[in-house]
Amino acid sequence: MNVTELCFLSAVELGGLIESKQVSPVEVVEAHLERIEATEPTLNSFITRPGEEALEAAREAEAEIVGGGYRGVLHGVPVGLKDLYYVAGMPNTAGSRIFGDFVPDYDGASAASLKEAGAILMGKLNLHQFAFGPTGHNADYGHMHNPWDPARVAGGSSGGSGSAAAAGQCAITLGTDTGGSIRIPSALCGLAGLKPTYGRVSRYGLVSLSWSLDHPGPMARTVEDCAAALQVLAGYDPRDPASANEPVPDYMAALSEDLSGLKIGVPREYFEVPVDAEVERLVRAALKTLEDLGAEVVEVDWPMYHRSADISKIILYAEAAAYHRDLLLRRGGEYDPSVRWRFESGLFISGPDYLRALRHRREYTESARELFEEVDLLAGPMEPVVAPPIVADSVSVNGEPVGVIPALTQYTRPFNLTGYPALTAPCGFSEGLPVGLQLAARPFEEATALRAGYAYQQATEWHKRRPPV
Repeated sequence: MNVTELCFLSAVELGGLIESKQVSPVEVVEAHLERIEATEPTLNSFITRPGEEALEAAREAEAEIVGGGYRGVLHGVPVGLKDLYYVAGMPNTAGSRIFGDFVPDYDGASAASLKEAGAILMGKLNLHQFAFGPTGHNADYGHMHNPWDPARVAGGSSGGSGSAAAAGQCAITLGTDTGGSIRIPSALCGLAGLKPTYGRVSRYGLVSLSWSLDHPGPMARTVEDCAAALQVLAGYDPRDPASANEPVPDYMAALSEDLSGLKIGVPREYFEVPVDAEVERLVRAALKTLEDLGAEVVEVDWPMYHRSADISKIILYAEAAAYHRDLLLRRGGEYDPSVRWRFESGLFISGPDYLRALRHRREYTESARELFEEVDLLAGPMEPVVAPPIVADSVSVNGEPVGVIPALTQYTRPFNLTGYPALTAPCGFSEGLPVGLQLAARPFEEATALRAGYAYQQATEWHKRRPPV
C-alpha cells in the first residue's frame, strides 16, 4: 500500500489493519510524516511538528501490540491537536507568538486520553490567532490553506485541524468550537466534525476563548471516526468545573444504517437568511436521502433562531475580553490588529448588557428545548457558501454581498448558545468545493446525530473524495 493510500484510510480502517498486524504503527506514522512533508509547504497546517517523537511513540505502540497489549481502535493511529491543547513538553502558542515560548509541563485532559488510547501525536495544528475568527487567518504563523483549493480559506478557528485531516496529514484532529470553529473548517474542507454537548468533553488543559461557549471535539474524514474519537474523549472530569457527570454510551455500537423512527426537523428560518442556491439544492437532496433511509423529515418554526448572532456576540466578546484584558494592557501591540479590535470591543460591554444576554440565552435555549420535544434532530446547511478566497472580506450569495464572518457563523452560533451537540458531514460539492450538512441533537444525544450522519455516509460517496493537494 503506497503512502497516499495509507494516509487516506479512515482511523477505524487503520486501526483494523494495525490490530491484525497487516501494517505497523511505524509504517503508518512514516507514511503520514512523508505526507506532511509533501503537503505542508502548501497547506501550513502545523505550528509544531515533533517528527522523531512521533516515530518513537509509534515504535512503542508497535512493541505493545506485538506483545499483546492492543489498546483499541486508536492505538497507533496518527492524530493532531489544535495548538490550544496542552501537551507536556510541547509549545502551546494558541496561534500567537506572544505565547510562543510557553511549554506546559502536563498533558491536558484530551491529550492524556488520546495517549492512553495509544494514539500517536503528529504535532500541534495552526489556528486563527487565539481562536478568535472563522477564516483561519494568522499573521504570526501564516494563513491556513484549503486542500481543495489553496487560494481558499480552510476555515477557522481550527483551520489547521481542518486542512490536516482533509489532506491526509492526520487521521483524526481535534478542534475547539466557540462560535463554529470545529464545524466551519470541517464543512469547508469536506470533513465530518462534531461539537459535542457542552461539558461532554473536558476543557482541562485547554486555552479558553469564551468559558461558557467553548466546546472541544473531533474532526475526521468519516462520521465513524468522530464516534471513535468521542468514545475516547468523553467523560466526567472534576478538574473542569463545567464537566458533566453523565453516562457515556457506546457511540460505535449506536451507529446504524437504518433511520426508521427518527424525526428530523428543518427550521424554515434556515432559508430566510442568505444561502447559496446550489448549497440549498445539495442540502435538500441530502435531506431526501435521510428520508429514503427511513427518517421522517418535517419543516419546523424556530423564530428565535434569528437572534443567535446578537446574543452570542455579547457573551463571546465579553468573556474573551475578560480572559485577555491583562495581556492586552501589557502586550496589545503584539496582537494581530484584526483580532485585537474584537477583544478590545469586549472591554466596552457593560455588566448589565452581559447579564441581559445571559437571560436571553436562557430564553433561546428554552426555545430549542421546545423544538426538540417535536423532533429528534434539527438539520440544514452547515455553511451558506463554499470556502471563500483567503483575502475576501465578503462573499457573494446569489449575487448579494455578505460579510465573511456573519456568513460563516450564521448556522453555527445557535448550538454554541444552547450547548447542544451538532455534527457536520459533507453532502456535495459546488465549484469543486465541499458543502456540509448540519445535524443537531438534544443534550448528550451525540449518538443520535452520529447515527444519522453515519447512515448518510454509508448511502453516499461524498466523504470518499480526495482533495487535489
